[in-house]
Amino acid sequence: MSSTGVLLASAASPLDLLAAREQMAVSLGWHIILACLGVGMPGLTLFVEWRGVRTGDDAYRLLAHRWAKAMGVLFAIGAVSGTILSFEMGLLWPGMMASYGQVIGLPFAMEGIAFFIEAIFLGIYLYAWDRLPARAHLASGIPIVVAGVASAFFVVSANAWMNQPRGFHLSDGHVSAVDPWAAMFNPATPPETIHMILAAFMVSGFLIASVYAVGLLRGRRDRYHRLGFLVPFSAAAIVTPVQIVAGDYAARFLASNQPTKLAAIEGVYHTGLHVPLTVAGFPADGHLRYGLKIPDGLSLLVGFRPETVITGLDSVPADAPPPPAAVHLTFDLMVGVGFALLLLGIWLAVAWWRRRDLPRTRWFLRAAAVAGVAACAALEAGWVTTEVGRQPWIVWGYQRTADAVNPAPGLATSLFVVAMVYVVLTLGTIVVLRRMARTNRKAAPQEPAVAR
Repeated sequence: MSSTGVLLASAASPLDLLAAREQMAVSLGWHIILACLGVGMPGLTLFVEWRGVRTGDDAYRLLAHRWAKAMGVLFAIGAVSGTILSFEMGLLWPGMMASYGQVIGLPFAMEGIAFFIEAIFLGIYLYAWDRLPARAHLASGIPIVVAGVASAFFVVSANAWMNQPRGFHLSDGHVSAVDPWAAMFNPATPPETIHMILAAFMVSGFLIASVYAVGLLRGRRDRYHRLGFLVPFSAAAIVTPVQIVAGDYAARFLASNQPTKLAAIEGVYHTGLHVPLTVAGFPADGHLRYGLKIPDGLSLLVGFRPETVITGLDSVPADAPPPPAAVHLTFDLMVGVGFALLLLGIWLAVAWWRRRDLPRTRWFLRAAAVAGVAACAALEAGWVTTEVGRQPWIVWGYQRTADAVNPAPGLATSLFVVAMVYVVLTLGTIVVLRRMARTNRKAAPQEPAVAR
């Protein structure tokens, strides 16, 4: 395959190309945390509300009420960053959108529909809290959960298409015979969407639980704080082993469909069999150095046989492989954090099985307090692995990133302006959430969430 699909050749300078890539990275990296909360937080909120309705426990109902208010704030801010991203697709990468916009327009349109459904029902859910019967109000939140998951699916399927482009025919540099459904349901859609949706529930659960872990460390041991910690942490801990299996599935997919990305992930420079699995290490000078090598490990993981051939970075021209240092290190960070969170979940499970209580050592709560930030770091690292691992292609095998960027000068200025916007959004989000937290602390934990 080649980059003959380009309809708009780029004459952007290397500095502007770098600025465009960094601006997209900043926008995506900032937005993806809020997007994950938009996927995972509604389900957790509905669960605690359901428990409150079923048991009459005011602690559950109060959690649901407060999480819903925070969810509304985060949704509004996420809508701003999501709008910025949608404009950036056309402003930064007109070469791709001019060539392939008709191919990948369907998932973006479907995501827009899902977004508006989520926004409408979130408005109903927040406004009608004390205006609907309890079960009717609970039912009004179900479309929020469904639309949030659907929105993630549609957006990630568009990214999956960039990794496995399908649904069009390319002739003399022109796209024809467009099949939007085949493009959306490309071979990379199942592994990417599953991995991302599970990650959203992990990030939401660990991030919310970390807030209550801090409260528990400060001596707030009432039922409200214990439930506020246990519900999201348990949900995230249950998802974690499933996510590890999904990650293994995604890696096997890469071995067959994007072998050079897998080679960069594992620091495999030379094609061969009996390839070891290297834990940690640093790629440099054509070798993966300082890591712990497990003989035949990668060949066994990919093909279940030590004779399995692993494609190396030497299989593509010198200007075509992704940068192995960035891809390998971010992948190791993602995997390392994932297994650390798995052990943290096992720690809680063992303590609960023995005494039906949290681990008695404060070290558990300290670890849980940083688990939310760690989960976010793993999420960001995973996206760096995915996006940088596709380089130098923006559309795998068809169009290079350098050929898709906007040739207009001044992208470095745009990067600075957008970065300042995100600084303001970050500070605003922190101020609003802290004020909400202070208001919540003034209220007694046992007060009813609503008057029904």
